[in-house]
Amino acid sequence: MGEIEGSYRVLQTPGTRLGAQFNAGISTLEAGQSLSGNMVSGSKSPGRGLQVRVKGLDDSQEFFDIDPKAFGQTLLTKVFLRGNLMESDYFGLEFQNMQMMWVWLEPTKPIAKQVRKPANTLFRLSVKFFPPDPGQLQEEYTRYLFSLQMKRDLMEGRLICSENTGALLASHLVQSEIGDYDDVADRDFLKANSLLPYQDKVQEIIMELHRRHLGQTPAESDFQILEIARKLEMYGVRFHPAADREGTKINLAVAHMGLQVFQGHTKINTFNWSKIRKLSFKRKRFLIKLHPEVHGPHQDILEFLMASRDQCKVFWKICVEYHSFFRLFDQPQPKSKAIIFTRGSSFRYSGRTQKQLVDYVRENGPKRTPYQRRNSKIGMSTRSYTTDVPKQHLSFNDSLRGAGSPLSAAAPFHPAHTSSVLPRAELQHKPQPLSPPSQTAAPPPQTRLHSPPQAPRAPSPPKEDPVKAASPPHYSFQDTVVESPQLSPLTSKEPLCMSPSFQMSTLSLPSQAPSPLQSPLLSEVGSNARLEEEEEGRRKRYPTDKAYFIAKEILTTERTYLKDLEVITVWFRSAVIKENAMPEGLMTLLFSNIDPIYEFHRGFLKELDQRLALWEGRSNAHVKGDYQRIGDVMLKNMCALKEFTSFLQKHDEVLTELEKASKRLKKLEMVYKEFELQKVCYLPLNTFLLKPIQRLMHYKLILERLCKHYSPTHRDFDDCKKALKEVAEIATQLQSSLIRLENFQKLTELQRDLIGIENLTAPGREFIREGCLYKLTKKGLQQRMFFLFSDMLLYTSKGVTATNQFKVHGQLPLQGMIVEESENEWSVPHCFTIYSAQRTIVVAASSKVEMGKWIEDLNMAIDLAKKSQEKSSFFLDAGFGDRSNRSSDEVSLEQESEDDMSSSHISLDKQTHHRANTTMHVCWHRNTSVSMSDHSLAVENQLSGYLLRKFKNSNGWQKLWVVFTNFCLFFYKTHQDDFPLASLPLLGYTVSTPEESDGIHKEYVFKLQFKSHVYFFRAESEYTFERWMEVIKSAASTTGRMSLLIPKGGAVEVNGN
Repeated sequence: MGEIEGSYRVLQTPGTRLGAQFNAGISTLEAGQSLSGNMVSGSKSPGRGLQVRVKGLDDSQEFFDIDPKAFGQTLLTKVFLRGNLMESDYFGLEFQNMQMMWVWLEPTKPIAKQVRKPANTLFRLSVKFFPPDPGQLQEEYTRYLFSLQMKRDLMEGRLICSENTGALLASHLVQSEIGDYDDVADRDFLKANSLLPYQDKVQEIIMELHRRHLGQTPAESDFQILEIARKLEMYGVRFHPAADREGTKINLAVAHMGLQVFQGHTKINTFNWSKIRKLSFKRKRFLIKLHPEVHGPHQDILEFLMASRDQCKVFWKICVEYHSFFRLFDQPQPKSKAIIFTRGSSFRYSGRTQKQLVDYVRENGPKRTPYQRRNSKIGMSTRSYTTDVPKQHLSFNDSLRGAGSPLSAAAPFHPAHTSSVLPRAELQHKPQPLSPPSQTAAPPPQTRLHSPPQAPRAPSPPKEDPVKAASPPHYSFQDTVVESPQLSPLTSKEPLCMSPSFQMSTLSLPSQAPSPLQSPLLSEVGSNARLEEEEEGRRKRYPTDKAYFIAKEILTTERTYLKDLEVITVWFRSAVIKENAMPEGLMTLLFSNIDPIYEFHRGFLKELDQRLALWEGRSNAHVKGDYQRIGDVMLKNMCALKEFTSFLQKHDEVLTELEKASKRLKKLEMVYKEFELQKVCYLPLNTFLLKPIQRLMHYKLILERLCKHYSPTHRDFDDCKKALKEVAEIATQLQSSLIRLENFQKLTELQRDLIGIENLTAPGREFIREGCLYKLTKKGLQQRMFFLFSDMLLYTSKGVTATNQFKVHGQLPLQGMIVEESENEWSVPHCFTIYSAQRTIVVAASSKVEMGKWIEDLNMAIDLAKKSQEKSSFFLDAGFGDRSNRSSDEVSLEQESEDDMSSSHISLDKQTHHRANTTMHVCWHRNTSVSMSDHSLAVENQLSGYLLRKFKNSNGWQKLWVVFTNFCLFFYKTHQDDFPLASLPLLGYTVSTPEESDGIHKEYVFKLQFKSHVYFFRAESEYTFERWMEVIKSAASTTGRMSLLIPKGGAVEVNGN
């Protein structure tokens, strides 16, 4: 009596590591038993067959014949084989037991022992394990089934979200089912299908959002659904009611990272797997035993009371399975137990772990013909698509995606030509859902309810560029090209629909997964591939003069600059107007300064585009000789730009007042944060306010390049020289202002990204360097992010939180600080010691280069602090840096871990957006650092333009519009798009030309490489090739300083979790 009925020790170290022979499943049987033998033997027993019903994720029902003595695995196998589902371990069959609880069918037990009347029981195919990132799902068909699960959860009220977010999810569901927007088809579909409990209330919003998804394929729609859903707090959450020791009603749930505690629908605590030592249940009590260091030796057991023993056991089992699936590489074989005396439950997970599943799909997936889903509804009118609403669309960050993630197709490389349409390849492999949406009746036992994918939707005609016609983008299958609709350019002024779901991917992954930023993959699925021979035949003949390509760089970067201005003038304006969130005075200050600049550059861009069109000979070819120059256009507009100097000088005030108001006004702060979650805001919002002054520096550099190229006798030289003089005068006036603004912007960005620190933007404080170092603690070397300012050094750890923020662990003043190399003392490579008044810490860098940078900048900052007359008096938290009473010469080895931070410590209003491609997160995953001088140099070396990117497994090239800014490449379909489809942070990459072994026999190709990840990009000319090489190199290394790029083999290999 009173014994523990079931226990499970949470293994922190997998039994079998990588490199072992692949095992398709985890054996959990007793000694001498055979899993296949047990499961198959039941089905071979004589007797009458049993017919069971299974409801698919599309709500269709299908019958399966099984033996009455069959094990659960028999039915699971039949269902998975019928659907040709490869990533089957993410799914399971659930049914309602006698207590009307949904429970999972166990593979290793006979069905008859789990279900009293199998013939009368409805089994339901459902997602069992929810990965944190849909990019980990490698097959398109799997993502489709996951999207159907999101649809089911929405209708059943499990996926709690705002009405706006629900409408956005529904709009993507509509797009995936019937294709592009059509008023009649939309209304008919929504009338016939229930997607939301409150669908009638938001039907018009759903249709308006659907209008914006023009050209989006079903696969892309599925991915958008998962990207939005996964950032909701209730994604994949299944409540198990319980009560704590005080009797407070709570809900328990299990997720990939550990156990979660909810009060109502609000998450109040998370217990990571790394904190948990053992899980067990005893009658109605569910027990969580924590490691002693988490809560101390007297508080290491948490107890929750459930309604019954059965409920307790059900939750315990799913916890065991979740831990095994996400946390382990391979589970060790269970120990043999005494046959006579047994105690407690012997249940263990019997499937493959996520790691095993990923490896299996990677090995066997390429052998399968790719699955491609098409729209299930046709019957739509084909008409041109126009809208006056800003497009808002959630995409994904490419550096976080798995190999099978969809990347939208890109436009052809040369827009002046159109291509012939090649037929879409016929598909051999067609995994099928359990039924088409229109079919609901149950058929005879062996009748399949599947139907092959329907014909594709009729595409809408593309909308032409107002200045020049461009070929529509293409969607392709392997090396064939199929025409598809083109997205319309932005023409809207209508307020946009705000939702917290508009987030880019964060970097939280299961603990055993590789660091996403160490495995960046640009997906080839759904992209625009073309055979080399076809591409060569279609290559456009551009002018060969270098001046033309310099002028074209002005045009391409101006296009990007105008899009950046629209983030403020169109998108942010719409957001604050809709919510009435900004005081009238601040509205006037902000938009009266930015609007005139935006209007001026709209006209300037038009002039540039027209001049380049004449230069290329696209129009008025008989007079193009008079227009093969750019100096007159630049001189005219640089002179006009001087009139806006007063507006640019006010940007300092604008940035400061906006920051103050967002702190003071909760409504504005909420709109500000929600706006930064949207994909169109691909950089921190206040970064866009710096663009106008930074653009002046770009004009200056480009005009210097033109003047250097021209001989003094060239007819364009004088105009270029005068234009350079004009812009240089403005740039000189605003240089000091730009330095202040860039420092202020960086401090405000860090203020939002760090927890446990206030007043980071105090007057006089300057940012110097941020980066990853390893701090010596009692547990050994622990990864930490360090931030060096002009008055102090902070070190932080990455919290396992919904916001992906960093928690401040310590703060050291620079006054009196000493830094010394200490590799010999500690026998740790690249190690140095930091002595301060409060404490002494030992840290190690990832390489000799990194250690040199840190020591150099630390000594420089210490010297400046010594010369300062005033001591820094604005420390953040009184006594924070004094948590220990150690003497200054005692090394700090306090107990720290990555999981020190629990989500229960974060207030809801602190849950801001954090991008995976910010320098902070990239430095964390690439084990490197970046200084303020590096940031300033990167600002000068921004670039935009079309590049061809080579596919890894074919000779095809994909055309993408690429923007290089903030140490990152952002990829778009065309220059008209309002948001990037993917991004690739470049810190840690090397750039070079292809080697002979690469087999690239094309001109103007450069190679990007980080460890085993290699990308090839092809420019259109020698000049553009040299420019891309130049800007990427200069952004990765500062003149006179050591390279930021990590030397091969020099990085410390650390899992990014």
